[in-house]
This record gives sequence, C-alpha cells and structure tokens, in this order.
Amino acid sequence: MGRLGWGGHFGGVAARLSGAFGADGTFAHDRLRFVDFVEDVEELLEEVARREKGDEEAADGFEEYVLRHYAGHGG
Repeated sequence: MGRLGWGGHFGGVAARLSGAFGADGTFAHDRLRFVDFVEDVEELLEEVARREKGDEEAADGFEEYVLRHYAGHGG
C-alpha cells in the first residue's frame, strides 16, 4: 500500500481485519479460513483502489498472488 501511495489507508484496513488474528498476532485459523481472509483483504484493497484510482484494477490479482505464494507455487 505504501508503494502505491495508499499508506494512509493502512490503519482502516488493518482495523477491519483485526478479528482474524489472535492476541499473539498469529492468524486465527479456528475463526476464519485463510482463503476467506485473503478474499476479504482483496475486497478491502479494491475499495481503496476505487477511492484512489476510480477503479479497482490496482488490486486485481492480489488474492491469486497470495494464494499461489503461500501454497508454495512461486509468484
């Protein structure tokens, strides 16, 4: 987000995702599937992109990239 100049939105996005992490900062797999979490993050980034750029194109591919990366398929 910082590289795109959208760093000012990070706090709002992070606050909306706070329930996905435990007190120790680890992802709460018992409360949310990781794929659902990644989809939610992409939707939030698309909202930011619509506000900043007028469309959501800048966030396209986020979900695919993250799932490929964490599945060990490169990216």
